[in-house]
Amino acid sequence: MTYPEAVEWLFAQTRAGAPRGLSRIRELLQRLGHPETAFPAVHVIGTNGKGSVVAYLEAAFKAAGQPYGATTSPHLLDFRERIRTHRGRISEAEVLRFVEWAQGQHFREPVAFFDLTTALAFQHFATESVRIAAVEAGVGGALDATHVLPEVRVTVLTNIGEDHLETLGGSLEGVARDKAGAIRPGVPVVTGAEGLGLEVIRSIAAERDAPLYVLSEGGAIFDLYAQPSLRGRFQRQNARLAAAVLRLLGFEERVISTGLSTAVHPGRMQTLTYQGLSVVLDGAHNPPAARALVEEFEAFHLVFGAFPRKDYPAILQTLLPRAVSVRYTYASKGALRAEALLQEHPAPYFDHPLEALDHACRLAREDGKPILVTGSLYLVGEMLRLLEGQPLPNPPIQTA
Repeated sequence: MTYPEAVEWLFAQTRAGAPRGLSRIRELLQRLGHPETAFPAVHVIGTNGKGSVVAYLEAAFKAAGQPYGATTSPHLLDFRERIRTHRGRISEAEVLRFVEWAQGQHFREPVAFFDLTTALAFQHFATESVRIAAVEAGVGGALDATHVLPEVRVTVLTNIGEDHLETLGGSLEGVARDKAGAIRPGVPVVTGAEGLGLEVIRSIAAERDAPLYVLSEGGAIFDLYAQPSLRGRFQRQNARLAAAVLRLLGFEERVISTGLSTAVHPGRMQTLTYQGLSVVLDGAHNPPAARALVEEFEAFHLVFGAFPRKDYPAILQTLLPRAVSVRYTYASKGALRAEALLQEHPAPYFDHPLEALDHACRLAREDGKPILVTGSLYLVGEMLRLLEGQPLPNPPIQTA
């Protein structure tokens, strides 16, 4: 088996229609000897901003010289971006060994891609003897595979917004209850949630006697003494959440400032130059992310691709008022095609993302406005893959 074949096998694994739950990941970890018990963690949950918070934490752990682990999803160019330690990305050889092991097992229930990836990450962290890990949840909180972590030092609930409604209860309150269900008794909670989401979080934190730190209520714990390295006004919120976590963990202010000012998180307001023009790549894939993103621009030429399971009509309606031109493209396998997109707004459709970008460049060259590529992190990853020969301001992933 080759590494690409191993990754392809991982992506093909599903829970075969079974309900969400922790039984599959628990069986996996039991067979691996419970690697999840080998390290403490920060559990990062929320609708948006999870990966950015992990990036800030990871950079601070690196600045402190701590052996650390970090998980984020999805990846942009290589599956190994999802699992990192102080030594860099997990190796292809370790991914291969794990897949070969998993293929030789007979599980009581079909195990899904995210269960397998989570188990692989925890096994890797145990092997590398990490002292702290920043772990990004997948979907939700209480029933997410990452909720099996036994030693969580801080729970982060970045925000609560409209995403995965069909999976998490069908309403904003349902989303909030699922995510806040990951709050652990007595474990501090840091959150940027507001409104109904905050009400639910506050209630559950009180029930479980978990100290709650709320960004909107301020306090010195959220202070920033360094300019966040990641672009966008919304990144100040993510940076303030990370700063609070790091203070709760006892890190020095010097380390916190270094982490906030050196974090790297590709595909989020990532700017590059193509044909002499400014191109911004951002993986905004739900309405709250689109609302935050559009505030960063007065006007732009839009290249958009998305998936049917997302609320793409609402995302488009958020972006269109500031889009001086629009082009649609095919984001990745399973993405929306022309017929669905054209029902929302008339615009040219291109099967190939680079063709859409080239077409956008013609008008952008005339008025000098930036080109915004957004709608899906998978589209961003595909665009980065196509532009690999272009000089990028950030490497694909932070390494030690």
